[in-house]
Amino acid sequence: MPTGPFSGSVKLKYVKLGYQYLVNHFMAVVLVPLIAAATVEIARRGPEELLSLWRELDVDLIHVLFSVFALVLVATVYAMSRPRPIYLVDYTLFKPPFTCRVPFSTFMEHTRLIGNLDAKSVEFQMRILERSGLGEETCLPPANHFIPPNPTMEAARAEAEMVIFSALDSLFQRTGLKPKDIDILIVNCSLFSPTPSLSAMVINKYKMRSNIKSFNLSGMGCSAGLISIDLARDLLQVHRNSNAVVVSTEIITPNWYAGNQRSMLLPNCLFRMGGAAILLSNHRRDRSRAKYRLVHVVRTHKGADDKAYRCVYEEEDSQGNVGISLSKDLMAIAGEALKSNITTLGPLVLPASEQLLFLFSLIARRILNRNIRPYIPDFKQAFEHFCIHAGGRAVIDELQKSLDLSAEHVEASRMTLHRFGNTSSSSLWYELNYIEAKGRMRRGDRVWQIAFGSGFKCNSAVWRCNRTIKAPIDGPWSDCIYRYPVHIPDVVKL
Repeated sequence: MPTGPFSGSVKLKYVKLGYQYLVNHFMAVVLVPLIAAATVEIARRGPEELLSLWRELDVDLIHVLFSVFALVLVATVYAMSRPRPIYLVDYTLFKPPFTCRVPFSTFMEHTRLIGNLDAKSVEFQMRILERSGLGEETCLPPANHFIPPNPTMEAARAEAEMVIFSALDSLFQRTGLKPKDIDILIVNCSLFSPTPSLSAMVINKYKMRSNIKSFNLSGMGCSAGLISIDLARDLLQVHRNSNAVVVSTEIITPNWYAGNQRSMLLPNCLFRMGGAAILLSNHRRDRSRAKYRLVHVVRTHKGADDKAYRCVYEEEDSQGNVGISLSKDLMAIAGEALKSNITTLGPLVLPASEQLLFLFSLIARRILNRNIRPYIPDFKQAFEHFCIHAGGRAVIDELQKSLDLSAEHVEASRMTLHRFGNTSSSSLWYELNYIEAKGRMRRGDRVWQIAFGSGFKCNSAVWRCNRTIKAPIDGPWSDCIYRYPVHIPDVVKL
């Protein structure tokens, strides 16, 4: 028989599995023996004895009918007051053209030739790229390929049209949806907010109905995609038999930082082109063809805290160059926001076994010793798949460590960062598509999307897979999924 630490760890594993099964199936463990005993007792008694027992109860027929009526009434009220199910029918992603590709050598050569950066800033950007986790196939818009970059309004609109119209054309083709069938349109783009709005641009392009309910969200950072999903959910609860289309993107063209402040140079190295179009519906007929059903959306906003509010901040440097400044406290603030978010999300999704362990840990810390390490719930018991915003390698590393996730759990996030870079609010959908392209999505699987954004915000969405999804033959991963996952070294020497 094996002995030692390994044997002890194996035994502890089976003790934990037994505890989880007992607590999570407590009602079944209690009720099944009771029902079995009642069934045996009824079978043992004869029909005459059962009839005699019924007569002894002396039940009034009027009382029985009244009770049945009350139960039917309560069941009807409950059914009518339940939230309408929201289905994710399908979604499509923008795949940048090969001509927009920016290998490391091209990026660094352009950075040197632009001439506005000093030698230390050029070296700093090179060190960031070496450790970023990005690959050689990420893309920047055409305007950023000029020397110097050409961040004009016309170029920014051209990028918006290329990304948004491409994603929407694919969505209409794949789902058979006609633009005039859209009841609700939500477009989110944080840093590019022209007049007329991007949502108006979409309505004009596709000649949508005049009574469409359109919304344009800006300035809400990389978590704006899930805010759009939450807004669509609320609107679909009010408007029956409706279709909602959500477009999530970030327009890179006008946001190239041309100065030397290090905290503002990071976005130049990490942010890349991307966009997603998502079709949501509350039609009952869409239940069978929909890919996912929306289960929960939990939003956390830490904007009341000054450090959190300013940790991702658009401002001018000392030379008047506008850029996005990322604070050195960003990861600590993101950790606090995540803690607040999962405190709300946990009771909604965690099995009873994990909730009890967390409760016991909390009581022990309050009563016995505050220095006792708090119990971190095992969210792997609640979800099969994790889509962590591909904001950067540090973000993925921190969440993997905090949530005790395996390399496979964060594979979709790391590979999305490597292949497409930080595509802001649309990155979650590239990650979900990676899981599908690998053929890993099964009916009943639960997906947790986690996004962070300026403000500071941490938002979560929980989806349940409606049907086993076959690996798509098209999409952004179609020509490269066979190469993934790839090994990503800690440092890529340039």
